[in-house]
Amino acid sequence: MSIKKTGVDQQLIRDLAGILNDTNLTEIEVEYGDLKLRVSRNVAAVHAAFAAPAPVALPASAAPAAAAPAASAPAADLSKNAVPSPMVGTAYLAAAPDAAPFIEVGQTVKEGQTLLIIEAMKTMNQIPSPRAGTVKAILVEDAQPVEYGMPLVVIE
Repeated sequence: MSIKKTGVDQQLIRDLAGILNDTNLTEIEVEYGDLKLRVSRNVAAVHAAFAAPAPVALPASAAPAAAAPAASAPAADLSKNAVPSPMVGTAYLAAAPDAAPFIEVGQTVKEGQTLLIIEAMKTMNQIPSPRAGTVKAILVEDAQPVEYGMPLVVIE
Protein backbone atom coordinates (compact mmCIF):
# COMPACT_ATOMS: atom_id res chain seq x y z
CA MET A 1 0.00 0.00 0.00
CA SER A 2 1.32 3.42 -0.88
CA ILE A 3 0.09 6.78 0.25
CA LYS A 4 -0.39 9.29 -2.53
CA LYS A 5 0.63 12.82 -1.63
CA THR A 6 -1.58 15.49 -3.20
CA GLY A 7 0.17 18.62 -1.95
CA VAL A 8 3.58 20.10 -2.58
CA ASP A 9 6.19 19.66 0.14
CA GLN A 10 6.61 23.28 1.25
CA GLN A 11 9.61 22.45 3.42
CA LEU A 12 11.41 21.07 0.34
CA ILE A 13 10.74 24.36 -1.48
CA ARG A 14 12.06 26.32 1.52
CA ASP A 15 15.18 24.13 1.63
CA LEU A 16 15.80 24.65 -2.10
CA ALA A 17 15.30 28.41 -1.71
CA GLY A 18 17.84 28.34 1.12
CA ILE A 19 20.32 26.58 -1.17
CA LEU A 20 19.77 29.29 -3.80
CA ASN A 21 20.58 31.99 -1.25
CA ASP A 22 23.57 30.16 0.24
CA THR A 23 25.18 29.45 -3.15
CA ASN A 24 24.12 32.62 -5.04
CA LEU A 25 22.47 30.49 -7.71
CA THR A 26 19.50 31.90 -9.61
CA GLU A 27 17.75 28.61 -10.30
CA ILE A 28 17.72 25.02 -9.05
CA GLU A 29 15.81 22.02 -10.38
CA VAL A 30 15.23 18.69 -8.63
CA GLU A 31 13.78 15.49 -10.07
CA TYR A 32 12.75 12.59 -7.86
CA GLY A 33 10.56 9.92 -9.43
CA ASP A 34 7.49 11.62 -10.90
CA LEU A 35 8.15 14.84 -9.00
CA LYS A 36 9.96 17.61 -10.87
CA LEU A 37 10.46 20.88 -9.02
CA ARG A 38 12.22 24.04 -10.15
CA VAL A 39 12.82 27.03 -7.87
CA SER A 40 14.20 30.30 -9.21
CA ARG A 41 14.61 33.76 -7.82
CA ASN A 42 14.35 37.25 -9.26
CA VAL A 43 17.67 38.32 -10.76
CA ALA A 44 17.04 42.00 -11.44
CA ALA A 45 20.53 42.85 -10.20
CA VAL A 46 22.01 40.46 -12.78
CA HIS A 47 20.55 42.57 -15.60
CA ALA A 48 22.52 45.58 -14.46
CA ALA A 49 25.68 43.50 -14.07
CA PHE A 50 25.47 42.30 -17.66
CA ALA A 51 24.25 45.63 -19.00
CA ALA A 52 26.96 47.88 -17.58
CA PRO A 53 30.03 46.57 -19.45
CA ALA A 54 28.59 46.75 -22.98
CA PRO A 55 27.95 50.51 -23.25
CA VAL A 56 31.18 51.40 -21.44
CA ALA A 57 33.42 49.15 -23.58
CA LEU A 58 32.54 50.60 -26.98
CA PRO A 59 32.96 54.33 -26.26
CA ALA A 60 36.03 53.77 -24.07
CA SER A 61 38.08 52.53 -27.03
CA ALA A 62 37.21 55.61 -29.11
CA ALA A 63 37.52 58.46 -26.60
CA PRO A 64 37.91 57.49 -22.94
CA ALA A 65 37.60 60.97 -21.40
CA ALA A 66 34.55 62.12 -23.35
CA ALA A 67 32.66 58.83 -23.19
CA ALA A 68 32.54 58.35 -19.41
CA PRO A 69 29.58 60.70 -18.68
CA ALA A 70 27.59 59.46 -21.69
CA ALA A 71 28.00 55.79 -20.76
CA SER A 72 25.86 55.99 -17.61
CA ALA A 73 22.67 56.99 -19.45
CA PRO A 74 22.72 54.09 -21.97
CA ALA A 75 23.45 51.64 -19.15
CA ALA A 76 20.27 52.72 -17.35
CA ASP A 77 18.20 52.51 -20.57
CA LEU A 78 19.74 49.16 -21.45
CA SER A 79 18.70 47.46 -18.22
CA LYS A 80 15.20 48.95 -18.43
CA ASN A 81 14.54 48.16 -22.09
CA ALA A 82 16.51 44.92 -22.46
CA VAL A 83 14.72 41.64 -23.04
CA PRO A 84 16.27 39.13 -20.61
CA SER A 85 16.94 35.50 -21.40
CA PRO A 86 14.29 33.32 -19.76
CA MET A 87 16.66 30.33 -19.69
CA VAL A 88 20.18 29.02 -20.05
CA GLY A 89 21.06 27.78 -23.52
CA THR A 90 22.45 28.77 -26.90
CA ALA A 91 20.98 31.78 -28.71
CA TYR A 92 20.36 31.67 -32.45
CA LEU A 93 19.43 34.78 -34.41
CA ALA A 94 17.88 32.87 -37.33
CA ALA A 95 15.82 29.71 -37.81
CA ALA A 96 18.63 28.06 -39.78
CA PRO A 97 22.29 28.89 -40.53
CA ASP A 98 21.45 30.07 -44.06
CA ALA A 99 18.15 31.79 -43.14
CA ALA A 100 17.59 35.53 -42.65
CA PRO A 101 17.76 36.71 -39.02
CA PHE A 102 14.49 37.13 -37.12
CA ILE A 103 15.28 40.79 -36.35
CA GLU A 104 17.76 43.53 -37.23
CA VAL A 105 18.78 46.73 -35.47
CA GLY A 106 16.36 49.53 -36.41
CA GLN A 107 13.53 47.14 -37.23
CA THR A 108 10.09 47.68 -35.69
CA VAL A 109 8.74 44.62 -33.88
CA LYS A 110 5.29 43.72 -32.61
CA GLU A 111 4.50 42.26 -29.22
CA GLY A 112 4.81 38.49 -29.46
CA GLN A 113 7.03 38.54 -32.56
CA THR A 114 9.93 36.08 -32.40
CA LEU A 115 13.19 37.86 -31.58
CA LEU A 116 15.49 34.83 -31.55
CA ILE A 117 15.63 31.18 -30.56
CA ILE A 118 17.31 29.68 -27.51
CA GLU A 119 18.22 26.02 -27.69
CA ALA A 120 18.01 24.35 -24.29
CA MET A 121 18.25 20.60 -23.81
CA LYS A 122 17.87 19.99 -27.56
CA THR A 123 14.63 22.00 -27.65
CA MET A 124 14.33 25.16 -29.74
CA ASN A 125 12.48 27.84 -27.74
CA GLN A 126 11.22 30.91 -29.55
CA ILE A 127 11.75 34.08 -27.53
CA PRO A 128 8.87 36.51 -28.19
CA SER A 129 9.05 40.27 -27.91
CA PRO A 130 7.42 41.37 -24.63
CA ARG A 131 6.33 44.66 -26.20
CA ALA A 132 6.08 46.52 -29.48
CA GLY A 133 8.91 48.89 -30.34
CA THR A 134 12.12 49.41 -32.27
CA VAL A 135 15.13 47.13 -31.96
CA LYS A 136 17.92 49.38 -30.67
CA ALA A 137 20.57 46.70 -30.10
CA ILE A 138 21.12 42.97 -30.40
CA LEU A 139 23.38 42.07 -27.48
CA VAL A 140 24.19 38.47 -28.41
CA GLU A 141 25.85 36.85 -31.39
CA ASP A 142 24.55 33.86 -33.32
CA ALA A 143 25.27 30.54 -31.54
CA GLN A 144 26.37 32.35 -28.36
CA PRO A 145 25.76 30.66 -24.99
CA VAL A 146 23.42 32.70 -22.79
CA GLU A 147 22.60 32.65 -19.09
CA TYR A 148 19.29 33.11 -17.31
CA GLY A 149 18.53 36.83 -17.01
CA MET A 150 21.21 37.89 -19.49
CA PRO A 151 20.03 40.80 -21.70
CA LEU A 152 19.48 39.66 -25.28
CA VAL A 153 17.89 42.53 -27.20
CA VAL A 154 17.10 46.18 -26.44
CA ILE A 155 13.62 47.26 -27.56
CA GLU A 156 12.42 50.84 -27.08
